[in-house]
Amino acid sequence: MSYGVLPADRYKVVNKTILSEVDKENLLYFYAPVIGPLAVYLYLLLWQDLQKNNESEFFLHHKLMNILKCNAKTLKEAREALEAVGLIKTYVREENVLIYIYELYSPLSASEFLSHPILNTVLYNALGDEEYKALEKKYVKKKYNYEGFIEITKKMDEVFKVENTIVSANIKEKATGQIRLTSSIDYDLIINSIPKSALSEKAFNKKTRELIDNLSFIYNLDTLKMVELIRKSLNEFGMIDKDELRVSAQKYYELSSGSLPTIVYRTQPEYLKKATGDNTLRSKIIGMFENISPYDFLKAKNKGASPANKDLRLVEHLLVDLKLTPAVVNVLLDYCLRKNNNKLTNSYVETIAAQWKRADLKTAEEAMQFAEKEHKKSLKKMNLSDKKQAIKPAWFDKDIKEEEASSEEQEELNNLLKEFK
Repeated sequence: MSYGVLPADRYKVVNKTILSEVDKENLLYFYAPVIGPLAVYLYLLLWQDLQKNNESEFFLHHKLMNILKCNAKTLKEAREALEAVGLIKTYVREENVLIYIYELYSPLSASEFLSHPILNTVLYNALGDEEYKALEKKYVKKKYNYEGFIEITKKMDEVFKVENTIVSANIKEKATGQIRLTSSIDYDLIINSIPKSALSEKAFNKKTRELIDNLSFIYNLDTLKMVELIRKSLNEFGMIDKDELRVSAQKYYELSSGSLPTIVYRTQPEYLKKATGDNTLRSKIIGMFENISPYDFLKAKNKGASPANKDLRLVEHLLVDLKLTPAVVNVLLDYCLRKNNNKLTNSYVETIAAQWKRADLKTAEEAMQFAEKEHKKSLKKMNLSDKKQAIKPAWFDKDIKEEEASSEEQEELNNLLKEFK
């Protein structure tokens, strides 16, 4: 069941961990690229509410909305982002208003984050290869040359004498939340698809199932494909070799897609989105380009059908090799489809994409302005008959207020936007 949040709903923060200044650094370097700055700010506000206590008093959600300058929907999305990466757990009780309890957990350390099978991949996709490697290099463990040195470190029993007294205490420890996934894997089908003689009854323990769920999420693997990979990863004892399974999944994805997993499902980073406020047709279209992933954009263009593999490989090339942002890719796809008779021809798209890359376009608005500018340049080179036949995207020159739009313009906008609802 999904619970919304209203300004009058109350909340309390409960501290389940020990928080330090290093945690703030980890939030900024590792979590912000994944969950966005608003979610990080929300976490810091909940941390501040504790005021060095184990739990806060009750507050109204209106306080959070006022400080974050956001509405209830945006606040809920930021909270769910924190839940998804294990930074908070949320509990709710219904009274005359909703009462929420937010349990706060520590961010993972740098080494824990970079070795996490899901967060590591999502961070890689969010940053891109160059920035990811630069961040990783910052945390590489340094090796020192101790040649010629002798270790003289004392052992504890050489320094202290301890009386044989049993002492116990319920002391709070540093705690991190778990990343949980809704499994899409049919384990009964897997078990029934592998001969019993080849599979141990203990093969699918908790840790192994967790790994299988993680791999299916990262590499978009269904149950049938997972059966094939598990068969190849069984050892002589009927147990699943986890390292072999991980490598097999990675190799399969690389062979089938030739690029990074899940990146075609990413939307525009929050910091590159246009600030909302005006009510123009153009602003609504920019918002559409920013809040939909290239995968969903193509799916909507296909009237709900999944995009072709060759189109996804093209999108991955734009995102990974050319490092275009998701919103710029969406504008590029829309522009090319409308200019090229609804066809995504690789050579045509890549020629324009390379030009946009050289222009260092980062936002949907920049891409739209650049496309309009180039379109006008091309019109100057055409004769009159060609100009009349030239096709342009519906969003060209639509910088007028919605209430001032003609019925034809409104219909044109609605036809564009309804494809993505």
